[in-house]
Amino acid sequence: MKDLKATPNISIREALKKLNHSGQKCLVIVDNNNTLIGTLSDGDLRRAILRGFNVGNPIKGIYQSDPTVLLSGEYSKAEAKKIFVEKKFDLIPVVDQNGKCVDVLSWEKIFNNGEKKSDKKLFSPVVIMAGGKGTRLEPFTNILPKPLMPIHDKPIIEHIIERFTDVGVNHFILSINYKASIIKAYFEELEPDYTFEFIEEKSPLGTAGSLKFLKNRFEEPFLVTNCDIIIRMDYQDLYDFHLENDYEITLVASVKNYTIPYGTCELNSDGCLKQIHEKPEYDFLVNTGLYVLNPSVLSLIPNKLYHITHLIKDVEKSGKRVGVYPIDDDAWIDMGQWAEYQKAVENL
Repeated sequence: MKDLKATPNISIREALKKLNHSGQKCLVIVDNNNTLIGTLSDGDLRRAILRGFNVGNPIKGIYQSDPTVLLSGEYSKAEAKKIFVEKKFDLIPVVDQNGKCVDVLSWEKIFNNGEKKSDKKLFSPVVIMAGGKGTRLEPFTNILPKPLMPIHDKPIIEHIIERFTDVGVNHFILSINYKASIIKAYFEELEPDYTFEFIEEKSPLGTAGSLKFLKNRFEEPFLVTNCDIIIRMDYQDLYDFHLENDYEITLVASVKNYTIPYGTCELNSDGCLKQIHEKPEYDFLVNTGLYVLNPSVLSLIPNKLYHITHLIKDVEKSGKRVGVYPIDDDAWIDMGQWAEYQKAVENL
C-alpha cells in the first residue's frame, strides 16, 4: 500500500515514476496525517502534461479531490466488486471514520481468483523498422545487424516482439535493408508461435519510406516501432487513446529531465551579465520511436527517402491531428546507444 500512496507536494515527474515502478495506474493522495485527499490516475497525469503543465510542478490541482471510497468494516467484497466492474476503477481507497486511509483495494486484490481487469487483446499488426545500419553500436553492427544484437539469450528484436505477443499481437511485419539476409535467415529458423513477413528495401528509404508498401493492407490503425527500443507500457491504452482522440498519428514520448552541470550565463541587451542560473534543469518530451498510425497516412508517403518526421509534417499540413502519449523516462530503453544497451543487459 505504501507504494500506492503519495502526498500532494510531489511533482508530476515523481508521480509518473511512482506509477511506473508500482505497476499500477492510479495513486492514492494523502496528507501528512494519512488523511485521504484524492486519487491520481495515469490519465490525469497525461492530460496535465498535454495541457502544458511543467512536469516539475506539484500534482496539486491535477488529482481527483472527491474520489469514491469504502468505509473500513462497513463494506462487503461483493459491494467492492460491483464498484470495480461498474466504474472500471483501478483501485479504491478504504478509509476509517476519521477519513484516514487504512487500505487500498486493487482489482487484483479484490478479484483474487486471478481474474484480470480486462482480457481485451490487441490484435493490431506491428511493423518493426529493422533496416538501419545501427551506426551507434559500431563496430559490432559492422558484423551483426542491430536487431540481432544479443541481450542475454535472445536478440533485441525478440525482446521487443515479446512485449507485444504478451498482449495478443500475433503478426509482425519487419522492414529490412542492412544485412537483410541474416535477419531473414534468423527468423526462418526460429519457427515462432506468431506469424511474420518482410518488407525488403532495395535501397535505404528512411524511417518511414518503406511503409508505402503497406498501402491498402490495413483497415484499422496499426503500430510501428523502431527495432532498438523496449517500452514498458499499456499498449492497449495507447491504442484506445489514439482512437478516442481521433488522431491520424500518435507518438509515444518519454518525459526526459536534463541538468546542465554548470552555471549558465544570461546576458542583458547591453551584453553584460544579467544573471547566472546555477545548474539549471530542463524537461522535454522526447520521441521514443513507437507510433500508432491510421492506414490513411500511407497515401502521403512518396517513393523516395522519407522519414517519420516528414510524415508527421505532411499529416499536419493536411489538417489532421497528431497526438502525443507521454510516458515516464524509466519506462523506455533506447538500446541503439551503448549506455542504454548495457543498461538493458543489466535490467532485462
